[in-house]
Amino acid sequence: MQGQVEELQPGRRPWENPERVIRIKPTVTLQPSWTQIYSGETVTVRCEIQGGEGAQWTYEWRPDKLNTPPTSNEYRIITATESDSGGYSCRGRRDYLVTEWSDTITLTVSYKPKVRLGADRTAVPVGGSVTLTCSVSPSSSSSSSGWKYYFCRGGRGEPVYYTEDSESVRIDTTVSNRPVVTLYPNWSEIYRGETITVRCEIHGGDTEWDYEWETNSIIKPPNQTEYRIRSASSSNSGNYRCKGRMKSSQHNTTEWSDSVTLTVSDNKPRPVLTVSPSWLSPGASVTLNCEVEHPSAGWSFYWYKAVPDLSEKSSSYELLPDGSGTAQDSYIIHGQTHTAGYVCRAGRGDPEYHTDHSPPKFVWSAGLSLM
Repeated sequence: MQGQVEELQPGRRPWENPERVIRIKPTVTLQPSWTQIYSGETVTVRCEIQGGEGAQWTYEWRPDKLNTPPTSNEYRIITATESDSGGYSCRGRRDYLVTEWSDTITLTVSYKPKVRLGADRTAVPVGGSVTLTCSVSPSSSSSSSGWKYYFCRGGRGEPVYYTEDSESVRIDTTVSNRPVVTLYPNWSEIYRGETITVRCEIHGGDTEWDYEWETNSIIKPPNQTEYRIRSASSSNSGNYRCKGRMKSSQHNTTEWSDSVTLTVSDNKPRPVLTVSPSWLSPGASVTLNCEVEHPSAGWSFYWYKAVPDLSEKSSSYELLPDGSGTAQDSYIIHGQTHTAGYVCRAGRGDPEYHTDHSPPKFVWSAGLSLM
């Protein structure tokens, strides 16, 4: 105790001062030294007096609840709760001598932490490797110390305090087969109301597969080998890809296929009819041509004569001879003798989808009238 400076407590005369403050400042420490702990953990708050070794000290604590029952130099919190959060400080007392109050150390007790399991890849080729990462949240420096990982939950301290188990991460083994997505029919654009099939094909071997689809379209396909869209709309537009999962071993999958883009237009196409010549001599031949968008996409053509109905101020369409579902987009009329109007339309698919009729085109003749 030699060499320490004693001072009177403020506001008291020497003969009224029953105790003296000595210039020793204790230190509060935590064991373990985590200022962030979790509900249920065990922590010891300890008061250490440097320079006062050998003296018989008693200890005072702030907050006051630590002083009952009679205090020692440490306070063990067996099962921490949020009510244990707060600042802790101490001082030592010996006879009429007291130390200064220590600096305050703040302890924070929060809810049980979560643990997260991550993987750098979830689809691994046969013989490949995957790295699993386990992290405790929150992960500040004051709360991340001391964790050991048990794949997959974290634990620390003595006795060991455990987090909850993490959510699982599924790791699939990918086999060499790679699926191919195909469209049937294989048209670059289809129209509202048409029927089309998106198919996932896996070649090689006799393995039985379950199928999984991924798409950014609004309507999600069922997990089957093919997805038949009976009346398409723009909601079906998007990119489609698939993979297979072995029925015999659900952790064995193929890689994802390349994506195929399906475009569905809500506009119904309308063909354009041209006639040549548009003026002719009686008995000459006339060639009709029907143009439709995407001409190579499986269209068949239908050819009609426009028959005017003068009472209704409209026309009806009369199918021309052999003019039903021709493969060619042209039609020849032999021996035209009078002025007449014609229209065409196109159809494709099964069940067959039809365009609107084209606007009528007329072949003018110096001979007889439209009737």
